[in-house]
Amino acid sequence: MDFRDSTDEAAFRGRLRAWLTEQAPNFPKTTEEYWARQGEWHQSLHAAGFFGATWPKEFGGLELPPVYDVIVDEELARAGAPPRPSLGYLVTGLGRHASKELQQRFLPGMIDGTQRWCQGFSEPGAGSDLASLTTTATLDGDEYVINGHKIWTSYSDVADWCLLLARTDKNVPKHKGISAFLVDMHQPGIEQRPLKMINGVSNEFGQVLFDGARVPATHMVGKPGDGWALAMTVVGHEREPSTLGYAARYEKTVNQLARGSAASDELAWATVQVQVLRQHVRRRLSEQLDGISHGPEGSIDKLLMTWVEQSVGHAVLAQTGTTDPDLFGTYLYSRSQSVMGGTSQIQKNIIAGRILGMAV
Repeated sequence: MDFRDSTDEAAFRGRLRAWLTEQAPNFPKTTEEYWARQGEWHQSLHAAGFFGATWPKEFGGLELPPVYDVIVDEELARAGAPPRPSLGYLVTGLGRHASKELQQRFLPGMIDGTQRWCQGFSEPGAGSDLASLTTTATLDGDEYVINGHKIWTSYSDVADWCLLLARTDKNVPKHKGISAFLVDMHQPGIEQRPLKMINGVSNEFGQVLFDGARVPATHMVGKPGDGWALAMTVVGHEREPSTLGYAARYEKTVNQLARGSAASDELAWATVQVQVLRQHVRRRLSEQLDGISHGPEGSIDKLLMTWVEQSVGHAVLAQTGTTDPDLFGTYLYSRSQSVMGGTSQIQKNIIAGRILGMAV
């Protein structure tokens, strides 16, 4: 496949490079500042025509081929700019499972950044085993009452809305009793408890307690019991490195390390791993352009991404130790990759059971 830009792609890349050059003085200087200003960055990208490139025009996107998101991710990494806010899994989830009315109500604000979102899936006792979640939604007239406890909820403290999974039926198999809701986060009965991460960031993750929070029945996504199907769509998209953005950022890090002292074995291996990921994601992009979608194969992608990010993290530690706070933060954050989005052990079980047909 020819990976060179077409005339239109080259023009888009040129406009983006020029815009990023203008914006460079305003880039966040620290990871903490990035998380605090992510909403502002999201709206700036969208207003300039560089966010939501592949999503439907009727909701605020540009309806361009997937390669345009790749161009955005590559150029953001090249410029040292913050990455695109990660919302594709939520847009995909609502796009496939929500009614047209809910899509028209919520997708425009999600895409243009005027409404902030979080994902209420994981719980203290139901992370990898998501189907065991215990948060409940009980019908009361034309509303559901939410009670429960979510954890590792990204951006929960700044979110306007939450895509929430809750149990609506305890008398059916656990996968079938889960429903999905769009919950207003600005209401009584919701308590925020921020979680400070090991790399020092204190405004990315949080715990959220629901104690009598309410959601209109019309804000259920699909029908009662449809939550598991939506969850599998969301996590399947979350597990696929569907663009080259991750590879571009990992490559930028290993190149930065290579300009320092002599390369360690860890750096050499990380450099190889980054190129493996780059070629793998290019293959995935080619398949996307051919209309091929993936299901459990996303677990292979997730494992590969985990291995590469942690290889880069080990290279950081080998080359610089703890002397550079930002680079050391890269190592610390890489440790979470084998847990977030489903643990590596769960991904291996999915591969064994749903791809290889093995009993697990």
